[in-house]
Amino acid sequence: MRPSKRAADEMRSVTLERGYSRHAEGSCLVKFGETHVLCTASLEERVPPWLRGQNRGWVTAEYGMLPRATGERMRREATAGKQSGRTQEIQRLIGRSLRAVVNLEALGERQITVDCDVIQADGGTRTASITGAWVALNDCLSWMKARDMVRDNVLTDHIAAISCGIYGGTPVIDLDYLEDSDAETDANFVMTGAGGIVEIQGTAEGAPFSRDEFNSLLDLASAGIARLVDLQKMAIS
Repeated sequence: MRPSKRAADEMRSVTLERGYSRHAEGSCLVKFGETHVLCTASLEERVPPWLRGQNRGWVTAEYGMLPRATGERMRREATAGKQSGRTQEIQRLIGRSLRAVVNLEALGERQITVDCDVIQADGGTRTASITGAWVALNDCLSWMKARDMVRDNVLTDHIAAISCGIYGGTPVIDLDYLEDSDAETDANFVMTGAGGIVEIQGTAEGAPFSRDEFNSLLDLASAGIARLVDLQKMAIS
């Protein structure tokens, strides 16, 4: 039995609240159960120096956890003077995931930065961030379209992410912190609305997992991401 009493294929309650920040061109407060992440998309009329003159734009991401997002206060990384390896890995993952469904040429020589700030953490912060970041990015592009800055063909598909793992010998979806910290296998899946795989991060915490177990995790993830994409569609409709 899972600590949350959920069925193996049962996700936590997911909400996507658009327009949470009044200043950002696009924003979304995403909640995966008790994991809450504020995603804001900001437009800049510039691109990184290495992209200048190439007639295409860039989408990138930054990720961070507020000091009391967890049970004990964490020191701000800005105070330490550098980001942790975990933070860098996650924000690169978010950026890669978003760019997989963006036509950078259609964006023009502009940069959109999506900031994902974890307000409260209970497992799955990177998957919640990717799912909410897509909504914030979509709203930023809608803001641009309303001002005749872009056309309709910038976003090519939805993108969403979910965690799956093997807990107590059973493949389960959307691990919370208690499950994640005690899982035999932990994996994160990033997929498009069409079912294309963008990235899979999977680790055996103890004994190796089998091909059949991996296939079970992939099946769970595919169904879960389809549900998240439906929620994204409902949120922006």
